[in-house]
Amino acid sequence: MSEVEVQASATPVGKGKKGEKKTSKHAKPTHPPTSDMVNMAIKGLKERSGSSLQAIKKYIAANYKVDPEKMAPFIKKYLKSAVQSGSLVQTKGKGRPDRSS
Repeated sequence: MSEVEVQASATPVGKGKKGEKKTSKHAKPTHPPTSDMVNMAIKGLKERSGSSLQAIKKYIAANYKVDPEKMAPFIKKYLKSAVQSGSLVQTKGKGRPDRSS
């Protein structure tokens, strides 16, 4: 019996097997991707002359359980990339293509 105790104590404690999967520290978000939220906000607002960033944030805050201030950089990043790719058209504001100087 003393041999079994010695062998058990010789194995390192706290190290798992190589095949074990680690659980991620971040919980999966309950809201849809930012691109979907912004597109739904623009469609839902139905503004003829375009939707402002403030209106988009307000719509997202009202319809999804997210903090618009925490989502602000992601919303801006998506809007900028969507305008560059051509999937959205910027009608007003800074960076508008045919803006007179």
